Amino acid sequence: MQEREPEALWLAAPAACWTGTGADAGGGIVIRGNRIIELVPAGGEARTPGARRESVAGLVLLPGLVNCHHHFYQTLTRAFPAAQQKELFEWLQALYPVWAGIDGEAVTVSTTLALCELLLSGCTTAVDHHYLFSASTGDAIDRQVEAAADLGARVVLTRGSMSLGTSRGGLPPDSVVQDEDAIVADCERLLARYHDPADDALCQVALAPCSPFSVSSELMTAVAALAAERGALLHTHLGETEDENRFCLERYGKRPVDVLEETGWLRPGTWLAHGIHFTDAEIARLGAARVAVSHCPSSNLFLGSGLCPVLDLEAAGCPVGIGVDGSASNDHSNLMEEVRQALLVQRLRYGSAAVAATDALRWGTAGGAALLGRRALGRLAVGAVADLALFDPAEDLRFSGAGDLVAALVTSGARRARHVMVDGRWRLRDYALAGVDLDALRSRHAVCARRLQAG
Repeated sequence: MQEREPEALWLAAPAACWTGTGADAGGGIVIRGNRIIELVPAGGEARTPGARRESVAGLVLLPGLVNCHHHFYQTLTRAFPAAQQKELFEWLQALYPVWAGIDGEAVTVSTTLALCELLLSGCTTAVDHHYLFSASTGDAIDRQVEAAADLGARVVLTRGSMSLGTSRGGLPPDSVVQDEDAIVADCERLLARYHDPADDALCQVALAPCSPFSVSSELMTAVAALAAERGALLHTHLGETEDENRFCLERYGKRPVDVLEETGWLRPGTWLAHGIHFTDAEIARLGAARVAVSHCPSSNLFLGSGLCPVLDLEAAGCPVGIGVDGSASNDHSNLMEEVRQALLVQRLRYGSAAVAATDALRWGTAGGAALLGRRALGRLAVGAVADLALFDPAEDLRFSGAGDLVAALVTSGARRARHVMVDGRWRLRDYALAGVDLDALRSRHAVCARRLQAG
């Protein structure tokens, strides 16, 4: 017997709609299963026979946001007293000994809480860079896969790593580094078990040695070869501070971009977190290789790292997305707030006329999708995956008087979505997350945070 076709759903008559492509969907969109099958023009009616009409009048419809860089576990050390008023290297050195105490329960609860924060902000696809492994963390990525599946969130989980401890001239203490053969073996295991290459995959795995000051060039090379063999993406921190440049010059006699090239990373499918301190020639090389960059504005401001040259990177050919980055260097996991921060930072760098609110939205949606090589995400278009967010400008006085509701979400600062759909399923309805007891989650998270910070 032939399976019955899923019912079509028409999200009708939004107050405003931004598709990310310039197409007119002022009358809403029609969804069947996990795909968008029709854009309804302003004032029009759905043509799909039998589509069930659900009014979203008064709401602003956007593609689901794509978060390109995060460290979920760092939600456990927000506003940590010993890490305040420090730049990156000193900040890390204050936190590494604390993070060494992370256990499996802490991984699970921090992943769940961070994903809930992101969903509440309209984020439907989230990257996490988990690079902290010790005897107590157990199978951290496996725990993250389970937590994301429980929430129905779309994730790209990166198997991070640190192998270059202080005894070998690196920055992290030896207690949080791993043997390089063990790292590569676990990367192989995770790719085989969890990586789904489909364009609508709910879970993908990428490989992510932490940074040039915490792994060896030999590990960078080995992981790049494995990623090429398995068709996986590569991710690392790069170009975040001048301290990193000095470290690479002293250890390798090269700048970080040269280290990338030498280890086989200067290629499509690589994306970098931060990408601030590059020369013009290095930006040209990154663009020619189609290396992507996750702009992390709040983290960069908090740590005094600098301003990412987003327009120069895009002009050179680099896809650019936005990341909230670790909550310990941002203290929130709200991607919509980060979109606003990106607008303000880039206007500071390039001038207000050069950057529109929709540029920031593009970085937070289609830009992130391009960075991840996921064309089915980050836009409202026929054939795209039904990942979307609906915001209610009537919920807050800050939107009163707005002439352009789409721009107002960015310039006035939307803080939370009313409804969020992931893969054609509602994960947030009227500000309530499906199947989540937020009070219980908050309590569980607080217990883990107190235990971790107390040592």
